[in-house]
Amino acid sequence: MTTRLSSRLLLAIVASAVLASASLVAQSGAYKAPRTPWGEPDLQGIWNGNDLQGIPMQRAESVGTRSELNEDEYRQRVERRNSLVESDNAEFDLEVSEKFESFGAVGGPVSPPPHWLERAKTISRQASFVVDPPDGRLPDMTRAAEQYRQEQAAERKARLARLAGHEADSYTDRSNYDRCISLGPMGSLTPKIYNSGNRIVQGPGWVAFSNEMIHETRVIPTDGRQQVASAIKNWMGSSVGRWDGETLVVETTNLKPEVSLQGVPLSDTGRMIERFTRLDADTLEYKLTVDDPTYWTKPWTMMMRIPRDDNYGFYEYACHEGNYTMFNILSGSRAQERAEAAK
Repeated sequence: MTTRLSSRLLLAIVASAVLASASLVAQSGAYKAPRTPWGEPDLQGIWNGNDLQGIPMQRAESVGTRSELNEDEYRQRVERRNSLVESDNAEFDLEVSEKFESFGAVGGPVSPPPHWLERAKTISRQASFVVDPPDGRLPDMTRAAEQYRQEQAAERKARLARLAGHEADSYTDRSNYDRCISLGPMGSLTPKIYNSGNRIVQGPGWVAFSNEMIHETRVIPTDGRQQVASAIKNWMGSSVGRWDGETLVVETTNLKPEVSLQGVPLSDTGRMIERFTRLDADTLEYKLTVDDPTYWTKPWTMMMRIPRDDNYGFYEYACHEGNYTMFNILSGSRAQERAEAAK
C-alpha cells in the first residue's frame, strides 16, 4: 500500500512539474522551431514584408520609448495608407500633368502602373524599425561620418554643376536602384511599394537568404569558415553565419563603399550582425545591428517581425526586362541636347 501511494505521489509530482514547465514556457513566449533533417532550426519559407510598410526607420520624438503606436498615432498611419491606395487608383491620364502627379508617393516619370503596387493590408503598430537605442532614434554620427557626408554633398553639387541641369548625362549619373544593380543588405530587406518578399532555403552548412527586390540572394555558410579578406568587397558584403540556440547569427563585412547604411557606408572596421529567429510558426524576427565605431558613436539595432506567407508569389525580379527607364532617360537627355544645340 505504501509503495502504491508513493508511486502515485511520484507520478503526481512529475506531472505537476511537467505542467509547470510547460506553463513557464508559454508565459515566457519561448518557441522552438521545427528542425531540419540535419537538426538545425528550420527557418525556411516565404516571409512577406508588405505589411511592414509605413513603419519609419526612426521613431518620432513624440513617441518616446514606446515601441508601439497609441490609438491616435495608429489611426493616422492607417489614414496615410488609405490615402495612398486612393491616389494609386485615381484615373491616370498622361495628357494631363496634374493627374500624372496624382500617383502620390509613386508619382514621377518612372513610376510603375497602379496594378504593380502592393500596399499593406494589415497595418503594423510598430513605432519604428530602430529599437536600440530605446528611443528608436539613430545615435549620433562621428566626426568622420560628418566629413564623409560633407564630401558627398560637395561631389553631388559639383556633378550637377557639370551636368548643367542635365540629370542624365550618363548612366553613371543614375542611382544603383535605377540601374537595377543593388540596394545593399538593408535596402533590399526593408519593405517597398511592391516586391517585398523574402525567401529562406537551407541545407547542411549553409542558408540562402533571398530578397525579391532587386533579385539579391546571399548564400551564407554556417560551417565555421572565416571571413574572406577585407580587400574583397561586394554589393551585399561577405557573410558568415552560426547557430546560437534558436537563432541564426550572421556577421557581414566587406560592403562596397557605395552601399549606404543610413547615409554612410560600412567602414573596414565595421560589421553588421543579423539575427534570424522564429517567434512562432508564422513570424520571423529579424534584427540587424550596425557596429561601426568609424562612423557611429555607438552600435544601433533595427528589428522587423516578418509574417510568413506561403501563398505569396515570389518570382524572379527581372529588373531590366521590359524596363525602358534607362533608355528613355538617356535618350531624352540626348534629345534635349540636340534641341538646345539647334537654337
